[in-house]
Amino acid sequence: MVDIHSHILWNVDDGPTTLNETLGMLEQAVKEGVKGIVATPHFQHPLYSVHKSDVQARMELLQIELDQNHIPLTIFPGHEVRLSHQIVSLYKEQQIHSLANSKYILIELPSNTVPLYTTMVIHQICGEGLVPIIAHPEKNKAIFEKPALLENLIRHGALAQITAGSIAGHYGRSIQKFSLELIEANFIHVYGSDAHNLKNRPFLFEKGLHILEKKKLFEHAAQFLANNESIISNHPITALEPQSIKKRKWW
Repeated sequence: MVDIHSHILWNVDDGPTTLNETLGMLEQAVKEGVKGIVATPHFQHPLYSVHKSDVQARMELLQIELDQNHIPLTIFPGHEVRLSHQIVSLYKEQQIHSLANSKYILIELPSNTVPLYTTMVIHQICGEGLVPIIAHPEKNKAIFEKPALLENLIRHGALAQITAGSIAGHYGRSIQKFSLELIEANFIHVYGSDAHNLKNRPFLFEKGLHILEKKKLFEHAAQFLANNESIISNHPITALEPQSIKKRKWW
């Protein structure tokens, strides 16, 4: 299995602070069945912006450590890129990593809104032959209140990534319920841990999949994992027709 969203690089953003913490996280990932993981530190986040070369350098050093410690895991480069008008130009200038050097780019929206220019940015990204993936939309307040905002982005060419911890109930029952609704409505395409550490933002990769199986959403889970693999190999993913979700309140 492949995890396409993680903050495993030490001392660069709000992920682990030391290499030993990173190695502990990755040992846990392996225990949960993960064999490949994309390192996606923040880029152009209000508090963090990790340079492309820093991602590459730490990723290469980390892979050496994993191999020497016989941890069967492959690290791939990536970024979680904050939404902005500059994403396409940044990509052309080779300042940001796509996911595993593929055509897929992980995009982070602001926590509470979907800016009016988001659709335009989606069009710009798609116009370059790239595919934007919206990170953890289930935790965006505006999307929670009006799921049609996410549906609109999907219909304009974006994909969406659900977080394992959201499905597992780590962020509360309301987000867990909403995550399952998004999945049932075919609003979700890929699966990631968004792990930052082993304490308050752990992997929960295996637990999230268990919940999906328990909720009789195993076929969705299998498709997410297959799509994750397709991203790593830079192949097209499977996307089902999205269904409408009624408006709800944030609580």
